[in-house]
Amino acid sequence: MTTQISLEGKVAVVSGGSRGIGAASALALADAGADVVVASRKLPDLEQVAEKIRAKGVRSMALVAHVGKTEDSKNLVEQVMKEFGRIDILLNNAGTNPYLGPLLGVEEWAWDTTFNVNLRGPFFLAQLVARVMKDQGGGAMINTVSVASFRAGELNIYTVTKAAYMMLTEIMAKEWGQWGIRVNAIAPGIIKTRLSEIQWKEPEAAKRSESIMPLLRLGESEDCADVVVFLASDLARYVTGVTLPVDGGQLVGPPGHRGVEVPVPESQK
Repeated sequence: MTTQISLEGKVAVVSGGSRGIGAASALALADAGADVVVASRKLPDLEQVAEKIRAKGVRSMALVAHVGKTEDSKNLVEQVMKEFGRIDILLNNAGTNPYLGPLLGVEEWAWDTTFNVNLRGPFFLAQLVARVMKDQGGGAMINTVSVASFRAGELNIYTVTKAAYMMLTEIMAKEWGQWGIRVNAIAPGIIKTRLSEIQWKEPEAAKRSESIMPLLRLGESEDCADVVVFLASDLARYVTGVTLPVDGGQLVGPPGHRGVEVPVPESQK
C-alpha cells in the first residue's frame, strides 16, 4: 500500500518509535515519503530506527521523550518545530502494561503508571500537537488502542486505559475536526511485539493464540503499519473518530466450522 500513497512534504512524529508497531510504522511512513521523528525513552534503539529512515532518502530525528512526562512532550514538540517547522502526522503509540494479575492485587503504583503512560501522557502530547496542527490548517493523528478496548478481558487496568483512549479518540475527533484535524485509532489484536510476548513467545501459547483468529495467524507490526499509513494519508481524508481493529478477525471470534467438510447444496450442483 505504501508505494501507492504519497506523504511527501509531510512531517510525522511517532512516539514509542524504537521497536514494534512504532518502528514499523515509522519506516512505512518514510517509505511513503514523509520525514519522520521517532521518540521513546532510549536513544540507542531510536538511532537505529532513524538511520534506517534516512536510508530511504527522507529526513529523520531521534529524540528521547517519556510520554508520561509532560515536560518531555513539550520539549519533543518544540524540537520538532525548530527542526522541521510543522507536524502533519502524529502516531501516538507509546504504551505499557506493568501488571498482569487480578484486580484484587492491583497496587496504586501499577494503576498510576498504566494510566499515566497509556492515557494521560498521550492526551497531553496530542493536545500540544493539536495546537500546532490548528495553526497550520490541519493534520492527522492516529492513536494505538487495542482490541481489549472493546470488551472486558483479563488485562484489567490495561483494558480500562485502552477503552478510555478509544473514547478519547472520538472526543478529540469531535472537537478538533473543525480545524481540519482528523483523529483515528488502530486497535491491534495479538501482534508479535515485546508487549504481547506472553501470548506468543512460547510455542504452545502461540498455538492457542493463533487458534482464536479467523485468519489463523498472529499479526506482525507491518500489518498495523500499513493501516497507519492509510489513516495518515489523503485516502482517509473523510475518515475521523474511527477505531479500526487490526486483529485478524479476533473480535468476531474463533474460526467457524473449522475442519468441517462443507457439502455443496443440491441446488448448486
